[in-house]
Amino acid sequence: MKSLKKKRRIQILIAAALAIGLAAVLIGYGFQDGINLYRAPTQVVEEPPSDGEVFRLGGLVEDGTLTRGAGETISFSVTDGDYSIPVSFTGVLPDLFEEGQGMIGTGKMQGETFVATEILAKHDENYMPKEVIDSLKATGVYEDPNS
Repeated sequence: MKSLKKKRRIQILIAAALAIGLAAVLIGYGFQDGINLYRAPTQVVEEPPSDGEVFRLGGLVEDGTLTRGAGETISFSVTDGDYSIPVSFTGVLPDLFEEGQGMIGTGKMQGETFVATEILAKHDENYMPKEVIDSLKATGVYEDPNS
């Protein structure tokens, strides 16, 4: 009788370990495309992303670079004060998107241009994404409006 309980317990432990292993593999596979690392223009220039890598690019929309092309295509440059990266986006921009304001875009590099699939902009006159503030502070461009 004891050996039957022992075998059953071992079977349950093996099944539980397999289930946990399968769950870990599925979670890892699910996160594979869902993790988008943030990069500032300086980081993109100094350490170029691999081909086809999806990441988030953030900084300030450079003044005088916002142009609207045919249809819904918009192009502009994002800067962190040291480097500028040209950005191309097809779609509808957020209402508060404008030159000189902070933004974060998700997409990938195609040649020298960042092709964005999603653009996020500040939601009021005081907000700027933390990642953008940190990268602008590192280059000495950011001035805290509260000080």
